[in-house]
Amino acid sequence: MSEERESTISASSNHHNSLRFLELSLRLVATPLCAASLWLTVVNKQTSDSYGNVAFNNLSGLRDWILLIVDQLVAYLMVTSGSAAAEVLYLAREGDRKASWSEACSYFGRFCDRIKGSLALHLAALLSFIALALVSAYRVFSKFEAPSVSTTKEAAEVDQ
Repeated sequence: MSEERESTISASSNHHNSLRFLELSLRLVATPLCAASLWLTVVNKQTSDSYGNVAFNNLSGLRDWILLIVDQLVAYLMVTSGSAAAEVLYLAREGDRKASWSEACSYFGRFCDRIKGSLALHLAALLSFIALALVSAYRVFSKFEAPSVSTTKEAAEVDQ
């Protein structure tokens, strides 16, 4: 019975190691691809004898969209990382008796105080990025006019 259990544990461990390797590999592949995509967009330009030249800097809509997306992405990542840090602090302060984790802040008070300070700074940065994301969204969407609203009578006349 113990050989069977050890075999199951070993297979499970190998499976988890394979998944970790796959995760790391995908991150290592995705990161340079994202950087290359951003670089290619930013340095893209072309000159034509007939029409002049066009470059990334000439297309303010594209530039504003990229800034909006980056601001949104950073704000979302900050929310998730802040919640993970808050969970670690909660577990360090309260522990988890069901998982047999005792609290650690009574033994490592300076560590917990620094995590609190880190979370306070993180919250200030998050609020700044939320404000920045709102400003970016306003800049992008203020360039477009709202669609016109027509009454049903006008819509019926257009259909005829």
